[in-house]
Amino acid sequence: MLDSTFYQNIINQIYKHTHYLTFYFQGEPFLNKDFLKMVKTATKKNIYTATSTNAHYFDDSTAKETIESGLDRLIISLDGTSQETYEQYRIGGDLNKVIEGTQRVIKWKKKLKSKTPHIRFQFLVVKPNEHQIKEAVDLGNELGVDDVVFKTAQIYDYKNGSPLIPDNEQYSRYKKTNTGYILKNKLLNQCWKMWQSCVITWDGKIVPCCFDKDAKHQLGNLKKTSLHTIWKSADYNNFRKSILKGRNQIDICTNCTEGTKVFE
Repeated sequence: MLDSTFYQNIINQIYKHTHYLTFYFQGEPFLNKDFLKMVKTATKKNIYTATSTNAHYFDDSTAKETIESGLDRLIISLDGTSQETYEQYRIGGDLNKVIEGTQRVIKWKKKLKSKTPHIRFQFLVVKPNEHQIKEAVDLGNELGVDDVVFKTAQIYDYKNGSPLIPDNEQYSRYKKTNTGYILKNKLLNQCWKMWQSCVITWDGKIVPCCFDKDAKHQLGNLKKTSLHTIWKSADYNNFRKSILKGRNQIDICTNCTEGTKVFE
């Protein structure tokens, strides 16, 4: 997990140039006992903070501390309105914990008369749960979250179809053709993220974006080099050039939906 001392070092490097800090990448943030302290540190530096959680770890004190941390946006993964549907995607998950955790956070937000965080239910639409879209809206309204959004799912082996691709194409990143499934969006040789953001893994690796889930394209390590040096390095600039030359030659780009509407 991200060490708090190392995190402070990162913040000291980036805060003057950072407007938005996303506290999630392939993991559950609330497993880190220092997570909310980290949020508070970023808040004091006037950085907008957001996180995404399965909401399984909101006991009363954690819910209260979440509000007090100054967190700006809290995304809660719903992904089903019945336990049977929810656990098909969230293996080992408990929908009751999601609902109870949400209720605790909303309770403390009201009790502390706080405007933040913006509490969002995010429903990742796949074929097994697409029949519960309306129920998700109803549940969000009943609990009092700020909004409910529906996100299309990234499917790894999508070309020949998948049992996860929804029947309703509105909630899919892919469309069916005579030869199989293809991405809805064109794979243009451009990407704003290469010049405006990056991902820092828990152990300091710099990777180009969140589609590099296994950190294959490591562009530097903050435990060895400053972000300023990495950002302007030959390795980073060469990767940027490869994006402009041909994204279809880069593995993490071939299933990228940048430029496509992924929220409904």
